[in-house]
Amino acid sequence: MRKRRKILTVSTAVVAAATLPLLISPVVSAAAREDDDDSSRIARLYAPPPDRDSYRQVARLAWRGDFRDSAGLLAMVRTPHAVWYGDETPEQIERLVRRTTRSADVRGKLPVLALYNIPGRDCGSYSSGGADGLAAYEAWIDAVAEGIGDRKVLIVLEPDSLALLPSDCADESNADQTAVEEQPAEEQLAGEQQTAVEQQPAAEAPPTDLPPLPDPGASTAPPAASDAQGTGQDTAQSPDAQSPDPRLPASESPAPKPAEAQEPSASQSPAPEPSAEQPSTLPELPPLPTPDPMTPDPKTPDPMTPDLGDVGDLDTPVVEDQETAARYSEINYAVDSLTALGNTSVYLDAGHAGWHSVRSIVPRLIKAGIDRATGFALNVSHYQTDPDSAWYGRLISSCLAYADEGGDPEDCADQSWSRRHARRWLHAHVPDDPGRMKHFVTDTSRNGQGPWSPRAGAHADTQSWCNPPARGLGRRPTTRTGDALLDAALWVKTPGESDGRCLRGTDGPLDPVRGTVNPDAGEWFPEQALELVRYAEPSVKVFRRFPGR
Repeated sequence: MRKRRKILTVSTAVVAAATLPLLISPVVSAAAREDDDDSSRIARLYAPPPDRDSYRQVARLAWRGDFRDSAGLLAMVRTPHAVWYGDETPEQIERLVRRTTRSADVRGKLPVLALYNIPGRDCGSYSSGGADGLAAYEAWIDAVAEGIGDRKVLIVLEPDSLALLPSDCADESNADQTAVEEQPAEEQLAGEQQTAVEQQPAAEAPPTDLPPLPDPGASTAPPAASDAQGTGQDTAQSPDAQSPDPRLPASESPAPKPAEAQEPSASQSPAPEPSAEQPSTLPELPPLPTPDPMTPDPKTPDPMTPDLGDVGDLDTPVVEDQETAARYSEINYAVDSLTALGNTSVYLDAGHAGWHSVRSIVPRLIKAGIDRATGFALNVSHYQTDPDSAWYGRLISSCLAYADEGGDPEDCADQSWSRRHARRWLHAHVPDDPGRMKHFVTDTSRNGQGPWSPRAGAHADTQSWCNPPARGLGRRPTTRTGDALLDAALWVKTPGESDGRCLRGTDGPLDPVRGTVNPDAGEWFPEQALELVRYAEPSVKVFRRFPGR
């Protein structure tokens, strides 16, 4: 009798796992229409087959009767997102890319490919790997081009390859000290006083149980205590600028981090920067085009003007070592090979708004061949808010146009400037025609709640980019953005995949924030996947709404 019961139970579970996608696919389709209010936008982008582990989690949730979480998770994994390639042989990558692009072409949809095989990838950290030198990388890119052929494809080329050059890999050891030394004396004193208060003993505990999925009609806005993250870069939020998030353990709250700190993977992030919307203390500018003596200058800071935390001040000079020179050669080769296909849009890596200053990333984009590429990609695998990414993208695009006319990128408006001063610079130096400027795409896969702000001094290395708790899905993928310079909001990072082990300066193996051993980079992370669904903004609606009800 027990044996029969066991066989019946296992059989029922298998049937449930196999039929669940068919049973709730109408629900998922309805959810997509409600979330984006225009299903034609999503229909243009290709949704690759979900991770097998994700379907296993969907089936487990449904089997135990948790249908809301199960349906929400299924909606997430079936939403269009990028297909990542890296470390395959040329023969393998040609076959895989051809299979993906043909499948998308048959369905009349646009596939997004994230190519991630640059030599010296990720400075040898969690996502280390890549091709073995320039020749091997060129052969790999040639194979990708063969696999694409004349089909239409959008490519995010080598996340972190320009924001994290080989010459940046050695900067992590003294980045924290540099950030402290370059703070004005008043800010250092205020920061020390605030840190002393925030470093009072607090019990370390893993995140509390996740809340239930919100009702379809209920607001999913984050709690008031997290509102300060609205314009926050996870490294630009000072301890005195934000209160702890009530959803997180008491040991976690905002922590300052250097702007040029190493970002070990496409999901990592160094020091967040101050919001460009903060009140300016600068006096009124003289009429343009007279040179503005009060425009922020990283070379000669004005002693009468408070430091706005310009990440450009912390940028270390790029040393053109052999590996860095090779990096530029590799990216240029990829740009030329892929754009020559005719139907391929190529977007270069530009980090995110909390990492490099505009005048730091623009010269890198120029050296990498941005003039021949379609544009650049922002916030890949990160958590910066949509407004911050859009503003940062506009500044980068404007600076590229200014440099193309012979201007010096050092003179460009920066994300640390007040909006009033930056807009005056844009009005004086930038063309009105968006067609004459480089466009960009953003990754909104995990930015629904913005960046995570850990407690100051809680860990030797906060790694705020690495599997932060209580983050949510962001804007659904679309090619209709309402912004003339923003070509698409995409899910580049696959939601639910881990960023790495996240030891945060400890000996491990536990992540001290979560209290668990995180999966390796790229593996399915069930706990984080559920968080992304439950904290999504806009929310994931899993029930059909009929007119008049």
